[in-house]
Amino acid sequence: MQRLLFITERFPPDIGGLASSAGRLTQTLCQLDVAVDVLTWSRFLRSGEVLPPETEREIETEQPKVYRVGLYRHWDMTLPHTLNLMDWLHQIHPYSGVWGHYLFPSGFLATWFAEMQVIPSLVSVRGNDLDRALFPPGDFARLQWTLERASLITAVSRDIAHKVQTLSQRQAGVILFPNTVDSGMFTPLETNSENTTETIRLRQALGIRAEEVILGFSGELREKKGQQFLLQALATVRSHRPACLLIIGEVRLSEQSVLQNFGVQHPGAASRIIITGHLANPEQVAKHLRLCDVYLQPSLWEGMPNALLEAMACGCCCIASDAGGIPEVITHGKTGFLLPRSQLHRLGEAILEFLALSPVERISVSHAARAWVQSHHSPKQEKHQLQQLIAKLGT
Repeated sequence: MQRLLFITERFPPDIGGLASSAGRLTQTLCQLDVAVDVLTWSRFLRSGEVLPPETEREIETEQPKVYRVGLYRHWDMTLPHTLNLMDWLHQIHPYSGVWGHYLFPSGFLATWFAEMQVIPSLVSVRGNDLDRALFPPGDFARLQWTLERASLITAVSRDIAHKVQTLSQRQAGVILFPNTVDSGMFTPLETNSENTTETIRLRQALGIRAEEVILGFSGELREKKGQQFLLQALATVRSHRPACLLIIGEVRLSEQSVLQNFGVQHPGAASRIIITGHLANPEQVAKHLRLCDVYLQPSLWEGMPNALLEAMACGCCCIASDAGGIPEVITHGKTGFLLPRSQLHRLGEAILEFLALSPVERISVSHAARAWVQSHHSPKQEKHQLQQLIAKLGT
């Protein structure tokens, strides 16, 4: 049996697409008879503390073993300490490969450790890791070294793959490995009396008024996700008709001041921002997505957002920016609507134009969006591609 060390900065129950994809991939790897040790960092442990898998019963199941390491204040202490743990784990049960999920720190650490141990490495490039690390204060030299030295590189979109190839001039090329969604869990709302009653109750529990248009966003709201444009769009739409902004997730703590400033300028609109908080259960996320009249993804830069794929699988009509791999998912006017990044200040106008469409036009987009996700982003396809990746990693 192959044994893989999987390094990721975030892992469930952490929030965000990185944690979600890491959890999904390691579960599937275990189903493929790959023994997986997950190494991740935690701000909730003492510096240097290691939290091993909790019980022998959990270790024996077909689940990844998760080692959580307490962060020091700086990476120059955290990474050497983590390498010591990796050395110890490798002595106990040698690894046949190392997977770094995100360019830095995970990808760099995976590549460096693999070079030292003479085993293959795989680095998964997600989007934000490349787009931001290119520029100060990012470490360009470390980024480039990682891309050149890793045995295998995967990218979630053709856009990211092209950037990786341009930066590294890799002869081995870059493997396209997009995100996937369980379309059996993320489904459109079935119109029957039971679901209608449940939807009404959920709206009431959230404090959504009957006449309000629901503008949706899912995930951790922050600057790169177009927070300012979402808020401006809410104010624009509300100047024409009742509306609320449903944030299915959280607002990053460092961005709370943006909400406060918006509240001073637009107190009425700010009062109609509804934040659910982190929803750990995907079924709950799906239930909230089904409430949305339109889903918004005005990202400034992006890989291939899980939240957008989930919304499309739920049959949401989506308006998104043309950042990163989003145009590889949304065909304007067919599977959703694209707004150029230079025109995101017009998001409110785009929403009003969408709301003016006929029900038949909206249903057509909704069905096409779900069909695209089912055809191109299914867990079955991901499992097959994982088999191929593990085979390549072992050769």
